[in-house]
Amino acid sequence: MGPVECVVLAFPGERLRVAAVTAVAELRRAGQVRLVDSLVVVKSSSGEVSTSELVEYEEFDEATAEIGPEINLLGPEDAAEAAQTLEPGSCALMLLVEHVWATRASEAIREAGGRIAATVRVPHELVEEARAVHREAVAAAAVGRS
Repeated sequence: MGPVECVVLAFPGERLRVAAVTAVAELRRAGQVRLVDSLVVVKSSSGEVSTSELVEYEEFDEATAEIGPEINLLGPEDAAEAAQTLEPGSCALMLLVEHVWATRASEAIREAGGRIAATVRVPHELVEEARAVHREAVAAAAVGRS
């Protein structure tokens, strides 16, 4: 089995976006991830938290048929933790995914006595900022060579 990660995708408003669920279904179809479990968390404008399963949403029938979870591992404690990251009047799709693309490397690492000791998510904004700085440096260097 490859590395398994819990990803929380947050959205404004109290309804999930069909495009987000469809994108997850496409990743699964392409064999990039395996969906182990999922949970929808809604934080109302008054701060009340509720949860539901993707299969409860009729508008996602086609996508959820393809990405239905294998086992139920995400529970109330996980939902409460995810809800702490949400603004009132928003929702999240929690996904417990296996990174299928890394399965063989994970097996080799375990066979060698190793393990994944930590993972760190780098926020998209930081990556974009670093890319912009790099582009500016490359452009400045090109001007200096001219």
